[in-house]
Amino acid sequence: MKILLCSVLGATAVLAAGVTSSYADDRYADRPPVMVSPDLSAPWVLQLGRAPGIVRQNRQVVQPQRMRYAQPAQPDQVRTAAVQAPAKRLVKRPQINPIYLPQEVAYDGPQKPGTIVIDTTQNFLYLVEKNGKARRYGVGTGKPGFEWSGTHKITNKRVWPDWRPPAVMIKREAAKGRYLPTYLAGGEENPLGARALYLGTTEYRIHGTNQPWTIGGAVSSGCIRMRNEDVVDLYERVNVGTTVVVI
Repeated sequence: MKILLCSVLGATAVLAAGVTSSYADDRYADRPPVMVSPDLSAPWVLQLGRAPGIVRQNRQVVQPQRMRYAQPAQPDQVRTAAVQAPAKRLVKRPQINPIYLPQEVAYDGPQKPGTIVIDTTQNFLYLVEKNGKARRYGVGTGKPGFEWSGTHKITNKRVWPDWRPPAVMIKREAAKGRYLPTYLAGGEENPLGARALYLGTTEYRIHGTNQPWTIGGAVSSGCIRMRNEDVVDLYERVNVGTTVVVI
């Protein structure tokens, strides 16, 4: 009897084991594949391909496009941008009258060719040439109280001359509140301009200017003022010893 009972129980156990194994194999109609999640630290259930209620991540994870953004403007920058920098003020200088530009003219004066004649009433400088002609330039001459006349020779020639204002000029201008340097090296800021022709032993010169719009007027302290390009041209045409007649 005991032997029969043991046989029955053994058969029952074998049958139960077989049934359990069968049910285990048929648990899913379509057995889910085992997939590795991109995030290995995720719960194990995320590694199941078709687990109920689980949305499987795509293998091809689309990385969000990294865009470069400009730094947002700071409030101070916004205010600065809103206020535009003022435009530079352009000082409009009067144009020189064309009659004061260099030109060949007829000349019937008594001076011989090679002589410089300066007409301080009309503000012209003539370089007398042959055959009744002269090369005429516009000039700036002495302002009221600084007119003069006379005959001198060119005693020196300088390229981009330096400037040492006479003591009397420094004192006179200081009384007006304008203080002059005792020395100024030659250059574009120098009022004597690009060239200078020194007249005799006087302090007068025929020289260039950094104020070309003043040509044609009575503007100087006695010197004869020319445009820089004109004084360069005259400088090349005359020599030390040339006679200069100021009328």
